[in-house]
This record gives sequence, structure tokens and C-alpha cells, in this order.
Amino acid sequence: MALEWEIKPFEALTVHELYDILKLRSEIFVVEQNCVYLDLDGKDKVALHLFGEFEGAIVAHARLFKAGISFDNASIGRVTVAANYRDRKWGHDLMREAIAGIQLYFGESQITIGAQLYLKKFYESHGFVQTSEMYLEDDIPHIEMQKV
Repeated sequence: MALEWEIKPFEALTVHELYDILKLRSEIFVVEQNCVYLDLDGKDKVALHLFGEFEGAIVAHARLFKAGISFDNASIGRVTVAANYRDRKWGHDLMREAIAGIQLYFGESQITIGAQLYLKKFYESHGFVQTSEMYLEDDIPHIEMQKV
């Protein structure tokens, strides 16, 4: 069974959708990765929120940004899939939907991301190439990657 995808600006998210998105991100980036950081960085308000629902629950999410917000190019961030659904390879569906969303809503094909280093091959499979040396963000190794 496939996910049902939606893309919404911040203002169009329901309170329940926003809560479920923030809960999912907290489960992954704070609890699973054991990283204390401020997830609420002010960018949610200017992002398009792409999320996938399965059986009424949000199990995948990414933020889409136009050029000039996170990077000079359009960008994708906070890419998340609930741990108990990763065996379904929905992360690949999420990235395909995110790339298509950037192209549809922003008319952009150049996309920059700040990727966790361990996911380099995953992002390469979607056409991204490494464009920076490794750097630490919240004590987690990251690299910049770009899709042209």
C-alpha cells in the first residue's frame, strides 16, 4: 500500500498535522539520534511541508524551501521517515516527491541539501553530488550536496 502525499504551506497545516510532523521529527532527530538541538528554527513558517500518510498517520515528512532561505538554491530539509516504516523504502518515495515539489512549486531544478554523512549514498541515488567537506552540525557529520 502506498502513502498518500500532501504539500501544504505552514498556514494550511491543521493543528493535528503540525503536531504529528513535529512529533515525528522529534522521535527521529532528538530521541533516535540522541541529539539535543532546537528543531523549531523559525523556517517551518516559510517552508512547504511535504508529508506522507499511511493508515491515517503521518509517517514521512520533508520541508521544501525556495532559493535563498537555507541555501542559495532551493533546498530540502528535515527529511524523515518513521523508523518502523523504513523497510518499505518510503524514503526514496519521499525524495522523489520532494524533488518534484521543488520543481512544481518553485520552478527550480538546482537543489542543495545539508545531508547527514551516513546518508550520502542514499542522496546520490537521487542525483545529488557532494559539494563540501564534512562538517559537524549538532555533533553529527554532515556534507552539502547539490542536484543540478
